[in-house]
Amino acid sequence: MKDVTISVSFDMRSPDWAAPTPDLYRAATAMAAHADRIGVDQIGLMQHHGSDDGYLPQPFVLAGGMAAVTERIRFLLGAVILPLHDPVELAEQIAVLDNMSGGRLSVIFGAGYVPGEFAMFGKSLKDRAKLMDAGLEIMLRALKGERFEYEGRPIFTRPLPVQQPEDIIMVGGGVPASAKRAAKFGVGFGPMKGELVDLYLSECERLGHAPRRHFRPVPGMPMAIHLCEDPDAGWDAIAPHAVHVITEYAKWAEQEGKASNSPFKGLTDPAVLRQAGLFAAWTPEMLLEKARSMQGGNIGFQPLLGGLSPDEGWKSLKLLEQVMPELKAAISGETLILPRSSLRA
Repeated sequence: MKDVTISVSFDMRSPDWAAPTPDLYRAATAMAAHADRIGVDQIGLMQHHGSDDGYLPQPFVLAGGMAAVTERIRFLLGAVILPLHDPVELAEQIAVLDNMSGGRLSVIFGAGYVPGEFAMFGKSLKDRAKLMDAGLEIMLRALKGERFEYEGRPIFTRPLPVQQPEDIIMVGGGVPASAKRAAKFGVGFGPMKGELVDLYLSECERLGHAPRRHFRPVPGMPMAIHLCEDPDAGWDAIAPHAVHVITEYAKWAEQEGKASNSPFKGLTDPAVLRQAGLFAAWTPEMLLEKARSMQGGNIGFQPLLGGLSPDEGWKSLKLLEQVMPELKAAISGETLILPRSSLRA
């Protein structure tokens, strides 16, 4: 069977001109229940702080609500920006959510890169590496049930998680240091670049650590797929929202001082952005054709992309429901032919 994940993700952006924030949060919880019912593998929840458009700042809270209305789907939170937060409080949140979900949780921790976020929490970007290492050590020891002191702090947390902590915690990033850090602490790895997985695996072997949950990003797949009856009309529906998302990421890259080599540079024109393939409006048949050729990676949907109307997002999810049996067969390499009417019911 191909190593392909079907995921539905939410960043909860809500610019002033898009769908209202309360509508998006109500829809997100209902969409999570729907995704669980139709066989989606994973719900992704992101994190950033201090965004004008309300980018999701508290993924643990939203995941708790979603855990209450789902039964089998896994949750992937991330990247949670570890240097900004107290690792003891994060350990408590992880343990509670893992119990609420019955052991369906993974959390990718990143070092962060947006200066405004670090200023908001009174942290320095220069301390990212030190705070990552300390945070990972504290969380792992706390989640294993230890009672210990760390730099004069007495630490003890309960409850304990359902899963082993190393099966929950993952390190994210796009540089070799992130792969080495994940291997060093014996946790999972969620890289931005597929080639870093090889470094992670080799470091795990060198250190005598069994590799934990990890994935290898595959180039060529969109960040988000919007299913529709007509690709041009579908693109017109999501284009302003996709442009908004790219524009906001480009602003963060500028804050970081990387505007000149940002992957989002020059993509604010809807036609150019569509050609770049970061976001796609596909018919179910186009999705199936792509899935049959995939050997691994993620098939991702963002039904509330950049404040997209929930009504438009539901159209995509309903088409996904209709095509899911064929999509699962395409991923597994099996042949399953359904009547064309089943895709349009």
